[in-house]
Amino acid sequence: MVGSALVRRLATEGCEVLVAPRQVDLRDQAAVRGWFAENRPDAVLLAAAKVGGIHANDTYPAQFLYDNLMIEANVIDAAARNATEKLLFLGSSCIYPKFADQPIVEESLLTGPLEPTNEWYAIAKIAGIKLCQAYAREYGCDFISAMPTNLYGPGDNYHPENSHVLPALIRKAHEAKIAGADAITVWGSGTPRREFLHVDDLADACIFLLQRYSGAMPINVGSGKDLPIAELAGIVAEVVGFAGDIALDSEKPDGTPRKLMSGDRLAAMGWRPCISLRDGIADAYRDFLAKADGSP
Repeated sequence: MVGSALVRRLATEGCEVLVAPRQVDLRDQAAVRGWFAENRPDAVLLAAAKVGGIHANDTYPAQFLYDNLMIEANVIDAAARNATEKLLFLGSSCIYPKFADQPIVEESLLTGPLEPTNEWYAIAKIAGIKLCQAYAREYGCDFISAMPTNLYGPGDNYHPENSHVLPALIRKAHEAKIAGADAITVWGSGTPRREFLHVDDLADACIFLLQRYSGAMPINVGSGKDLPIAELAGIVAEVVGFAGDIALDSEKPDGTPRKLMSGDRLAAMGWRPCISLRDGIADAYRDFLAKADGSP
């Protein structure tokens, strides 16, 4: 999802875009070093990662930790070895402590315990941030990090168990509408608040940072607005056209009570998102329908 959005955005910049094909296993150091030696990119946007929601993180902790550690370590090191001028590493808002003050500022990193349901992914992403900082400090590399909030949009994963909350809700609402169901079930109490950002807004922010920012501090990228999961489910139902009830399963975990990131640093540089949540969900639903119809 993120990689495709970055390619779409870079198409407007008049540069040659190199994409490491899926045949290059980014967990394999030799494969990564070989690709970098052959292509020698001037700049790198590191969007590759193993991702998923609460269920996936809880079910595959070793994969989430190992795969992400290997991907970031191999790519960052190979970029340094091949004199890449600029690298942007994409982290995640889950790097911040579970009970960080809201909205979360970048300085909150490593000031408290993580949310247990996604700590494996969070620890790997924190390691990637620190690796960028370490290579900058030891070797003078211009390697930076950006921390996106919850992302959605074209190219998302709509798997019923391994997807994030918004695409999972789109699938649930659509299937309920088609089946004529009376209700859909949402995990948890519905009260946790989450922030969402369309992936095309993230891609624009990444190019903005790649061109204008150098520094050790990771930079938050978000919409600056959050809402309860129950309200999100209502908006998704409206966009999809599902008119049934929304049932809350309080036996399932909520995750972090609230996660709203401060975007003050990025706003002070002159960047703000432009895609509203409702318009973005409609865009994501069109993408879901295209996949369901077998369209490319």
